[in-house]
Amino acid sequence: QVQLVESGGGLVQPGGSLRLSCAASGSIFSINAMGWYRQAPGKQRELVAAITSGGSTNYADSVKGRFTISRDNAKNTVYLQMNSLKPEDTAVYYCNAGVRVGWGTPEYDYWGQGTQVTVSS
Repeated sequence: QVQLVESGGGLVQPGGSLRLSCAASGSIFSINAMGWYRQAPGKQRELVAAITSGGSTNYADSVKGRFTISRDNAKNTVYLQMNSLKPEDTAVYYCNAGVRVGWGTPEYDYWGQGTQVTVSS
């Protein structure tokens, strides 16, 4: 069993910053890509940022230059530093990881429970 636990969400004023963390634990052999998605009320879940095990990153156009994704492979943890936050960044943020639980086993997607980020004055 694999668990992803997010932390760091909350209420912040426009222009402020937050840092999200997501730690993976359980029967983990290896983790490929890790990422952050978000879902605002009435909208589909969308990719915010992703990072491979080698450190390559990609971002949604709406967050480029404001958000930074990073990971600590030794801790199976991924981070999302969010700066210059805007009201339109308000959403539930979900962590995602592609995990293998053993040698030669297929990769499965795991999701965290989500953490609320609200940007409002």
